[in-house]
Amino acid sequence: MATLQPAARTLELTQVEQTLRQLLLDVADYIDNNPLAASEESQVQLPDDLAHAKLVLRFTGGWVRDKLLGVASHDVDVAINKMTGYQFGLRLKEYLEIPGNPEKYGLEGVAKSDKAGTSAKNKQVGGLHKIEANPEKSKHLETVTTKILGLDIDLVNLRKETYTEDSRNPQMEFGTPEEDAVRRDATVNAMFYNLNTSEVEDFTGKGFEDMQLRIIRTPLEPYQTFKDDPLRVLRLIRFASRLGYSIDPSAEEYMGNEDIKKALHIKISRERVGVELEKMLRGPDPLGAIQYIDRLSLYTTVFSDPTKDHNFTPPANWAVAYQCLARILQSQESSSTTVRSMAIRDAEDAYLSWLISAIVPWADAPEPQPLKPGTKAPPPVASTVARESIKVPNKVCDVITASMRNLEEIRGLKDKFNAQQRQPHKKHDGDDATAPDVIGMAIRKWGHTWKNQALFVLLYEVLNLPKSGQNDSEPPEGEHDVLSSYSKWFQHIETLGLAEAYALKPLLDGKALAKALDTPPGPWMKSALDVVMAWQLRNPGVIDPTEAIEEVRVQRQTEDSGSVKQQAGKKKGELTSHLASHFLRLTIRPLFMKAQNPATITGNHTSSFA
Repeated sequence: MATLQPAARTLELTQVEQTLRQLLLDVADYIDNNPLAASEESQVQLPDDLAHAKLVLRFTGGWVRDKLLGVASHDVDVAINKMTGYQFGLRLKEYLEIPGNPEKYGLEGVAKSDKAGTSAKNKQVGGLHKIEANPEKSKHLETVTTKILGLDIDLVNLRKETYTEDSRNPQMEFGTPEEDAVRRDATVNAMFYNLNTSEVEDFTGKGFEDMQLRIIRTPLEPYQTFKDDPLRVLRLIRFASRLGYSIDPSAEEYMGNEDIKKALHIKISRERVGVELEKMLRGPDPLGAIQYIDRLSLYTTVFSDPTKDHNFTPPANWAVAYQCLARILQSQESSSTTVRSMAIRDAEDAYLSWLISAIVPWADAPEPQPLKPGTKAPPPVASTVARESIKVPNKVCDVITASMRNLEEIRGLKDKFNAQQRQPHKKHDGDDATAPDVIGMAIRKWGHTWKNQALFVLLYEVLNLPKSGQNDSEPPEGEHDVLSSYSKWFQHIETLGLAEAYALKPLLDGKALAKALDTPPGPWMKSALDVVMAWQLRNPGVIDPTEAIEEVRVQRQTEDSGSVKQQAGKKKGELTSHLASHFLRLTIRPLFMKAQNPATITGNHTSSFA
């Protein structure tokens, strides 16, 4: 991260920023010369002493901080001294609808399309989107967003907050720049760039100093700052981890205050919590952010279901899971690099892996029971916590649900593979866990997120090692063995070319198989196609399905006499009991059933899955 220059009081704008500045100043001049009555739609009323003042515009907050650090920013907050963001946005739209005005700035007017203004080459200004205030959720101020020349613009008025004795929510009023600055979350985010004077303004008197000291500090007394908006606790963590700054000790003390934690858990919408967490985990130092959450005892404040008590307390050694993940991501040891190359291939996987490390402590919560007999059971508690606590999207919940559903199967197959590798000549019960058909069919059952699921199970195993809570800074005893077991398994899967087995296209469909067997389609087809796929996995590269069809045909023809009698009267197209048993063996927990005598399954022909 770049370091602030001590004398930095002016900023060098890019060409796009210069164009935006000139546009906004021209709009302000247009408004001053063509005044209208204040809109009654706003929740914030214009005070009399500002009614005749000139419009003054300022870029605020993170954009100023990032510009001082030499970091490009595409998010620009514009503070207005005497209008709400919505009022100013309407006049901006009005100004750009005057013929000839858009062309002054290389624009083509205002569009309603959400795609307008999304890039510097897009010459239309995006539509206005009003975000209403919601004091009950600590969203105290209405804002208007739009897009201009690839920049995301937020329009909002300068404000101050006043409280009444009978309300915990502040009344929002127009304020001075000084009043606005001290109500912000951190001094480094409270500086303004005055568009009229082209100067940086530090009304808290601490912004420049704290950037020099690399400190995150609240402008006002920390307790009141967090009480006003508890989400600031997470915002300060995000800024500290993003900028590589430390949090002021007095602020950190109140970030873990029980009153503040309770307000954060109850008062703040979980969508806003989720947004802050996502920014942390996608930022440059997700480990640092998670360590702050852990050290401040915020785990259950952030990662718990506010809608229901699940009668379960997650283990206190959460650090074991995220520290293990950090070592996987950073270590150059062969086991870590193999796991990383398989399960954490890109930025999306990395983000998901941090979420998994945060949710895995909930894996041992009691399994939810169906609300009514015979109905589908609710999702695992871990999935519910992820959905309700931080509002993760469905695709993330699906990964967590699948991880929980397949946890024992994934761990079981991996362990059995390693056991067979250690003692290759020893007879092992059940299916051959090294065989391509066994592994491939399992991966197809687990689905396209199986690698993410395997990482979930890996972290779960490490979290539950016998001595995993004694020293969070050092790997627990046994972690290396767990990583090694997954590394060897992943290497074997790669060697067999089965990492993408879930996407393998069948050699033939059910219709073709039924025709080849001269058997009407029926319920038997799904399991029969599994037999074909298993054959396909054992014979990679073979594109002629003749032998696969023959394997199914042979299975049907090897009935013993007792089976023939038993099946007398069955409708054509239904499977014999022996063949049905074989197919069931393939599809119902095949990895954990004890081996059967092949002769009892296929008569004189040994099953390829025995």
